[in-house]
Amino acid sequence: MKAIVTAMVANLQAKPDAASELVDEVLYGMTVDIVKEVNEAWVYVQTAYRYEGYCQKTDLLLDAAIASTWQWEAQHVIRQSFADVLQQPRIQSIKRLTLVKGSFVKVMSLKDVPEEWSAIQLVSGQTGYVRTKWLQPKISVQALSEAQFRENVVETALSYLTAPYRWGGKSPLGIDCSGLCSMAYLFNGVYIFRDAKIVEGFPIVKIDQDQMQKGDLIYFPGHIALYMGDQLYIHSSLGGNEVTINSLDEKHPLFRQDLATTIVAVGTFFQEKPNI
Repeated sequence: MKAIVTAMVANLQAKPDAASELVDEVLYGMTVDIVKEVNEAWVYVQTAYRYEGYCQKTDLLLDAAIASTWQWEAQHVIRQSFADVLQQPRIQSIKRLTLVKGSFVKVMSLKDVPEEWSAIQLVSGQTGYVRTKWLQPKISVQALSEAQFRENVVETALSYLTAPYRWGGKSPLGIDCSGLCSMAYLFNGVYIFRDAKIVEGFPIVKIDQDQMQKGDLIYFPGHIALYMGDQLYIHSSLGGNEVTINSLDEKHPLFRQDLATTIVAVGTFFQEKPNI
């Protein structure tokens, strides 16, 4: 059974307890599979990228039919860090709710809507309005060249720059290292493993460090970063308290020796085709 996230940000937790560890966040409009019902308040769910945790029912619409339809019809993503959804297409209008970057919505074709505004359907069925420039269509990775994909991934990661560090977080309100990298890829049509390691069955494969290119992933013990090129990488750093940029070049002012000397793997989405 599928369900849709109706909260701005729904917590996935290690136990069915609001005080337990936050393991992930699922954003508004994303769908999850209900693995099992725990009790009146909690369900155990699996995300589209196969991550699992306990979620409160109050953060979900538990309707399989609506969720299945929504999954195919909600083809736009919020690209603004925070986007107010208004009752009318004018700035003086009352807010229905606020969505964070990465939320999924359904764009509607309605007459007499000013060009700078877009009508969207919410999970509730209500109509709301957001600024058109705050939306982007979901991207299919097949539609991008390798070079464009690499550029896009870096640009997406940079859009989270200075967002605070939050363990298990995945939004501009707070994001962790693997949350940052997974969102950079998700925005460009690719689901990668949510944690800081390469896992078989996901589309990241290990390569030698000297093959590393812009948009590839750098793995450290319990940490992950996204390579920007020119020996620079972006990551959500617990030590730095926010999304920041550092360097692998020991002569660069942003060099971090603790990370540069502890790389355990480099991963890429692009595999070289074998010679036949």
